[in-house]
Amino acid sequence: MKSTKQTVTKKQAAPTKGPDKKMKTQFTATIFLNNLVALQSKAAIANVQRFFKGDDPSNKFLGIRMSQLFELAKKFTDMPLLEIEKLLNSDYYEARMGAVCIMDFQARNKKINPAQKKELFSLYIKRHDRINNWDMVDRSAPFVVGGYLFDRPRDILYKLAKSKSAWERRTAIVATYFFIRQNYVNDTFKIAALLVNDQHDLVQKAVGSWVREAGKKDEQQLIAFLERYAVSMPRTMLRYAVEKLSKQQKDRYMKSNK
Repeated sequence: MKSTKQTVTKKQAAPTKGPDKKMKTQFTATIFLNNLVALQSKAAIANVQRFFKGDDPSNKFLGIRMSQLFELAKKFTDMPLLEIEKLLNSDYYEARMGAVCIMDFQARNKKINPAQKKELFSLYIKRHDRINNWDMVDRSAPFVVGGYLFDRPRDILYKLAKSKSAWERRTAIVATYFFIRQNYVNDTFKIAALLVNDQHDLVQKAVGSWVREAGKKDEQQLIAFLERYAVSMPRTMLRYAVEKLSKQQKDRYMKSNK
């Protein structure tokens, strides 16, 4: 689907107390965007821009504090997928961030059924071109992608790990956080091995962070991973990976990496 630009105005929006669940017409991308505009702050633009590491020249910023954006997204948790996709199509970073937040809230809902999980997962993968920043991935990949794949084949993660897109590669490792929460760490270390020489700093940081978290569940696998790769992995990745080890262990692995 081609991107369609959203027109944002300061038109009176739906009550910010949250849309009535009985009135589906309130769960629209247009009303969500109008609510965003009501929260707009020029002072917040610079702070928001620091979070964005994407390279899309068409990207625009409204200037919304993240805490306010998350709160608004939670009120729109019942937004239909077609409306969520409209937000993903927006050039505004905050609109797309709102979309993935809504997807995350839906995926975390204990009442979600298998069909809804699949629809969320499919939308995430289909429109990954619009999920194009590290915080969008981190906000939604664990439950939207990892939660769906936990009891299913995980081939898609290995495919994403080989993608030319840094954000798709980041999704591959970040999605495994759901598995780590369930005490399953094998995929984390396998995907980390595929990404161990990645040149993008935000993929390096994710790999280091996630093997560190997996190591809290299984330190033996972390040590085995470090014994094999510490010498050659990017130093940033290694620094994140050894963060929770003893000083003696950290010093040994960092000194081996030159």
